[in-house]
Order: sequence, then C-alpha cells, then structure tokens
Amino acid sequence: QVQLVESGGGLVQAGGSLRLSCAASGRTFSRYAMGWFRQAPGKEREFVAAIRWSGGSTYYGDSVKGRFTIPRDNAKNTLYLQMNSLKPEDTAVYYCAAAPSYYTDYAYRDYAKYDYWGQGTQVTVSS
Repeated sequence: QVQLVESGGGLVQAGGSLRLSCAASGRTFSRYAMGWFRQAPGKEREFVAAIRWSGGSTYYGDSVKGRFTIPRDNAKNTLYLQMNSLKPEDTAVYYCAAAPSYYTDYAYRDYAKYDYWGQGTQVTVSS
C-alpha cells in the first residue's frame, strides 16, 4: 500500500504562483512513477505532470507546459508541483498519484495506469 497526502492548495490571483506537496508513505518509492492530475467541476480528470521516481524524467500536459514543474525530494518521500503564471482555467482539485514504473513514457498521461491516489487539494485562481 502507498498512502499519499496532498497539501498546499488555496486561493491565488491570476499570474501568481503556488506549490503543492504530496507526502508519500508505505512501499518503496523507487518502484513508482508519480503524477499530478486535476479535475474541474463538470470536466474529466486531466493529466498535469508526471515523473519517474528514480530516473527523473518528466512529462507535462500541453496546458501547463512551461508554467508548471514537478520536482521531487526522494529523501523526504515528497513530490511537488510548482505552479507559476497561474490562470483561472487552472482552477481544479489537484490529485497526486502513484503508478508502477514499468510503463512507457506516454502511458503516464493515462489516469487508469495509477494505482494509488491522494484525497486531492483545491486550487482556485481568481481573475
């Protein structure tokens, strides 16, 4: 089992920045890739970013590329999502998730590949 707890959400003005954290506990993290997804009311869950835990390769959704980064601190078992130049359309509940490490790169954009999920944290961007 892997337990994931997100934090850091809140209200921010357009153009501002926010950093989300995802604290992980449980099984060995080098076995897992980690990702961030988001879901706005009435919309499907959207891929935001992912990272291979051991290799450091990162992947981003088109809507956040160049604005968001997904650093991680293996020593602290913590995943982050640094969000800059926020827009009102970034408003959503953000979830972190863990997936087995054997998938090909593109597969990590598919939320069905993730086995463990956090409870989510709300991010609201005002215009």
